[in-house]
Amino acid sequence: MAASYANNVFINCPFDDKYTPIRDAIVFAVFDCGFVPRSALEEEDSGDVRFDKIKNLISASKFGIHDISRTELDSANKLPRFNMPLELGVFIGAARFGDSKQKNKTTLILDKEGYRYQNYMSDIASQDIRSHDNDPSQAMSHVRNWLNTASGRQTIPGGAAISVWYEKFQQDLSNICTELDLAEEEVTYNDYCNFVSDWLNAQHSCANKPLWLGINVCQL
Repeated sequence: MAASYANNVFINCPFDDKYTPIRDAIVFAVFDCGFVPRSALEEEDSGDVRFDKIKNLISASKFGIHDISRTELDSANKLPRFNMPLELGVFIGAARFGDSKQKNKTTLILDKEGYRYQNYMSDIASQDIRSHDNDPSQAMSHVRNWLNTASGRQTIPGGAAISVWYEKFQQDLSNICTELDLAEEEVTYNDYCNFVSDWLNAQHSCANKPLWLGINVCQL
C-alpha cells in the first residue's frame, strides 16, 4: 500500500516499553485494514525539529489515532507528559481550521479506562472516546471498527479475522528475526512495519513471496 493522504493513519501514542504491545497491535490492525501507519518513530534524522516532523505527519494523514492513556507523573520530575494531548489538539485544529483536504480528517481517541479523561481533559467530552483497558486485542478491535466506519471501504476484514492473523504473525515474528540474525528486542519501529506489511502481503497473496535470506514467509 503506497503512502498517501487517504491511506495514512497518524499514530499518536506513548513510546515507552510498557505500551509497545498495544502499539504493535494497533500498527498491525492498521496495515491489515489496508492503511499505512505513520509515526514520528519512522524518521531518525536528528537534524529534524521533532515538532515540525509531527506537524508534517499530521498534515499528510487523513486519519489519526490518539492514545491519551499516559497521564501518570514522571518519577524523575513529578510531572505528566503532555505530548499526546498536544498532538491531538494539533490534529483536531488541522481538521477545524485547515484547507478542504484537512477538514475531512477523522479521529479515534483511545484511553485505558472509560470516562477517565473527564477528570483531566474534559474539553474533549463531546468526542467518542474508546477504552482499551490496556488490552491489545481491544485496541485492535476499536481501530478496525473505526476505520471501517470512517473510511466507508468494503474491503476491511472483521475484528476476529484480524486477531487470528495477529496471533499467527506474533508466532512467526521470532522465526523472521532468527533468519535475519536479529534479536527481537533490536527490532525497530521501521523493522516492525516492514515485517508486518510484507508478512500480510505474503499471507493474502503468496504469488508475491517476500524473502528474508531465502526464507519464504508463507512457509514459516
